[in-house]
This record gives sequence, structure tokens and C-alpha cells, in this order.
Amino acid sequence: GARAILDFFAKYQSADGSLRNTPYWTFVDWAPGKDWSVGSPPRSADGGSSIIDLQLLWAYQWMAAMEAKIGSVTNAGVYNSKISQLKQTISKRYWSAEKKMFADTDEKTHFSQHANSLAILTGMVKPADQPALARLMLSDKSLTQCTIYFKYYLHMALVKAGLGNDYVKWLDVWRDNINAGLTTWAEEPNVFTTRSDCHAWGSSPNIEFFRTVLGIDTDAPGFTKVKIEPRLGELKNAAGEILHPNGKLTVDYQLEKSKWKIRIMLPANTTGTLVWQGKNYPLKSGASSFDL
Repeated sequence: GARAILDFFAKYQSADGSLRNTPYWTFVDWAPGKDWSVGSPPRSADGGSSIIDLQLLWAYQWMAAMEAKIGSVTNAGVYNSKISQLKQTISKRYWSAEKKMFADTDEKTHFSQHANSLAILTGMVKPADQPALARLMLSDKSLTQCTIYFKYYLHMALVKAGLGNDYVKWLDVWRDNINAGLTTWAEEPNVFTTRSDCHAWGSSPNIEFFRTVLGIDTDAPGFTKVKIEPRLGELKNAAGEILHPNGKLTVDYQLEKSKWKIRIMLPANTTGTLVWQGKNYPLKSGASSFDL
């Protein structure tokens, strides 16, 4: 299973934990950046890549958490040791003090939204430093830009960095799809070339309208607890519902006379928390109403 997959990649790790010359197709994104090749990111002279190392780090973090959850303390400890080593290696090899971001290669001649999105998501960037890096990822057009697929991770990183209220402003590629007459999301952003016109990896707004804008997210295994943290931006009203293991969950936000009327309905046997402007409000099964 997962252990065997990570054992496979361990064969390509150097002494410092960094991956070298991983085989097969190391697809990341259809990015058109410098030295990207058929979706694979640029490599250092020794075959390394910060993007691939950061993906491995994220996998180790998930694996350590899973091992701990099932009571496998020894294995969790092994993966935590690998995490510690790889974090140090990534910082040493790829951080550019000059650019104030992570490079794609240790020569620091290639930079991308991809590497820095993963750096935020894996905790390589301190929370206090995340907003500045997130804004830099948006403003620095010299970076290799994420295409429709990898924007899922870019947007997750921007939300984690506190920029989620701007989510609706980041959807130009999806608006281009709609304006081109598509009714499903395309594989790559150029809607005037041959491509798959129905590609699931471009459908992240189908998730993020609920998770980011309406703010509905799980807060415990099995969705037994709910966290609702809306990021409405310039919207004056928004509402939606999702299916939940215990029934249906609905939210409704209406701005009236400078106050938000918030109505939340949780299914039976489900509790949660509303996070609003830095404050937490408990949610019970059934209806909860707030004027904030």
C-alpha cells in the first residue's frame, strides 16, 4: 500500500533525503515555463527538483499522521524523522533569500507558483510569512504560472495564507471556458487548441465554492464535526447545501444594513463551529442563527 509506494521512492533519495532522477513520467502540470518538459518540472544538474521533493514531504506528512492514527508509533516516528530531514534539505537547497521564495532547482535559476504553493501547504513557510509569499506568487509574472489543474493547489495555498476572500477573482480560466461555450472544464487553459473538453482535474471550483466561499469543511474524521468559515469577499449574499453522512447541511448568508444574517442547518448528530472574523461560535444539530 502506501508504505510500499514510499519505499519505492526511497530508492531514489540521496543521503540528504532529496530525490534524484526519479524514473517514468514525473508529471506536475501542463505549465509552459522555462525548461518544463511535457508537464515535468525543470531539474537541477544532479537531477533534483524542489517540486518533487515537496510532494514527497507532503506524502510523508500524511503518512506520519495516518501511522499515528492507527497506533503505529514506531512507523510514525520513522516518517517524522524523514520529514525533519527533508525540511532541512529543502530549505538549504532551494530557498532564495534574494527572491524571498523557493526555487525549482538548487541553481536557483527557475521559480514557479508550483513550488511555493507546495511550500505553504507543507508548512515550509511560517504562518506570519505566508501572506507576503502568497501575494508575491500572484504579482510576480516571471514565475512559471499554474494552469487549470495545479490551480487547485495554488488556491489552497492562497486560502491557507489568508487570501481566501479573493477566491472569486481567481477564476478567469473558468470564465474563459464558459465564454468558449464549454459546459464542462477543459484539460488545459487554452480553449482554442485541441484538448480534452471534459477533464475532472479542472473542476476545483466545484469543490471550492462550497469549501472556500461558503466555508463548509470537515473538522473531524468522517465529517463528524463541521467547521464553517466563509470567505465571501465582495458578495452580499450566498447560500448552498451539501450532502453529509448524516443528512443535508445548508448555509445562508445575507448582508442587510451592514449586518450579516447567517443561517446554518446541520444534520442530526452533528455539531460544529462557525468561524467568523476571527471568532468561534458553536453550532448544534438543527438550525443556528446569527446576526453579526
